[in-house]
Amino acid sequence: MTPTSHYLTLRELSVHYLQWHETFSPSRPTAIFLHGFADTAASWRGVAGELTRMGHRVIAPDLRGFGSSGRVGAGGYYHFPDYIADLDALVRALQLDRFFLVGHSMGGTVATLFAGSRPELLAGLVLLEGLGPPDHGPSSAPDRFRIWLDDLRDGGRSRHRAMTREEAHLRLQRQHPGVPPAILEQRLDDLLTEVTPGQFAWHLDPLHRTTSPTPFLAATYRAFAARVPCPVLLVDGGPEGFHPPDEDERIAAFPRPQRRTLQGAGHMMHWTQPQALAGELLRFFSSPEAP
Repeated sequence: MTPTSHYLTLRELSVHYLQWHETFSPSRPTAIFLHGFADTAASWRGVAGELTRMGHRVIAPDLRGFGSSGRVGAGGYYHFPDYIADLDALVRALQLDRFFLVGHSMGGTVATLFAGSRPELLAGLVLLEGLGPPDHGPSSAPDRFRIWLDDLRDGGRSRHRAMTREEAHLRLQRQHPGVPPAILEQRLDDLLTEVTPGQFAWHLDPLHRTTSPTPFLAATYRAFAARVPCPVLLVDGGPEGFHPPDEDERIAAFPRPQRRTLQGAGHMMHWTQPQALAGELLRFFSSPEAP
């Protein structure tokens, strides 16, 4: 199923999003999907197709600086509040007043911060190993600032090296050793952009590769989670997935959490088991109150 491609100017930046709506039913809430770091909206196609066949409209934006969405200008940078503000602007532009929000990995952190800020808008929240990275702690901030300044001084955007498609495939295999090579090959078209004939770069602003100056604080994440009154479905990919040391504590911060495991799916579950994941989402969307 082929999605339609759209662009909106949000907060003076061009934001690209995909929309799947073959059998869109107004009685079924829209679902917004947020991708993870270095991923793109197109990676949701295997999951979105199943949902639209059941009448759900699916909207998946490229977060700023990723995929076909705009890059910040000279002197700018990427911070989590920017992603949350972009999502808020997208929701207002599309006039959505009740929807499901699904976030994978970094997109799950964005989804949680948004849900804690705009809880009245959500019919349900789904986090696919989206509980955030390990706690950095306040004491890490000075070192992170120093590394960030060094990254910028050394040229945060100038270190983006072009590569062949084969080199990109090998890099993905090193980054995701649990994902079959054939699946990684299928994802290359979503993750790469051709810069010269036969030479490619990752489809993102290389500024994302620098160290963020802002430490991730688990206590702050839990404070936002505590403000989410809607049902929350938390899906992990089994032992091969990503599990922060304090995972149970973060999950317990949500007032109404539900847990599911896709055994053997790993962290990139929307790549490795899209149909099984879609099945879990459809069950949740049909009855988010279910235990």
